[in-house]
Amino acid sequence: MKTLLLVDGSSYLYRAFHAIGELRSSKGEPTNAIYGVINMLRRLHKDVPADYSACIFDAKGKTFRDLEYEQYKANRPPMPDELARQIEPLHEAIRALGWPLLAIEGVEADDVIGTLAEQARSRGWNCVISTGDKDLAQLVNDRVTLINTMDDSVMDRSGVVAKFGVPPERIIDYLTLIGDAVDNVPGVEKVGPKTAVKWLAEHGSLDGIVAAADSIKGVAGENLRKALDWLPMGRRLITVKLDC
Repeated sequence: MKTLLLVDGSSYLYRAFHAIGELRSSKGEPTNAIYGVINMLRRLHKDVPADYSACIFDAKGKTFRDLEYEQYKANRPPMPDELARQIEPLHEAIRALGWPLLAIEGVEADDVIGTLAEQARSRGWNCVISTGDKDLAQLVNDRVTLINTMDDSVMDRSGVVAKFGVPPERIIDYLTLIGDAVDNVPGVEKVGPKTAVKWLAEHGSLDGIVAAADSIKGVAGENLRKALDWLPMGRRLITVKLDC
C-alpha cells in the first residue's frame, strides 16, 4: 500500500522561527526558520517511509475566506521582517532537497493538504500529514493520520477523540461552536470545549444542536440562539476544502 507524506510548511515556518534562537549566516542574514524547517524535513524523510511527499505553504495574497469574511485572520500581526526574508531561501532549499513544493493562490495550505489527502484516500493509499494545526484533525480517518514533530505526537481517529472529545467527522462542528481565535473566526459566545462536546454528545451534530436551539437553557442557550445566523458562515470558514 502506498503512502503519501504531506508537510504543512506554513505551520512549521512560524514555529521554527519562534522556537529557535537567533541564527545568522556569515553575511548576517537570519536563518533560524530555515534551519528549523530543513532539519524537520530531513527527520521526516528518515522517520516516515513514504512513496510520495510534498511540502505545502500558503501562497501570497487573499484567499476565498478573506473574500467571504473580511475579518478573517485580521487579528494577526504582519509577518516579522526577519521571517519574511527567509521565505524565498527556504523554498529554494526545500526544492534543492528534492521535495515538491506547492503554494496555490486563492486557497490556504490547509485546503491543498485536504485535497491531496482526499485524493490519496480515494486511491486506497495511506496519508501522513505533518502539522501542528488543530484544524486539520477534521481530515483524520482510517487512511489519514496527523503527526507533530514538535512534540512527537501521532493522531489517528482514537487520538482525535482523546484530544478533543469528539471524532474527526465532528471536528468542524466542534470548532464552529467554540470558534477559532487564531484565525479570528467567532464561535458561540461563552461556549467552550466542554459545552461543545456536551451538546454534540446530546444532539449528534451542529445541525442537531441548531434544530434543538429553542430547548437549550441558560446563558449558553441564549448565546446559541443569537449566533444562529452566523454559524453557517463560521462552518464554511473552518471547513478545509477537499476539492481544490
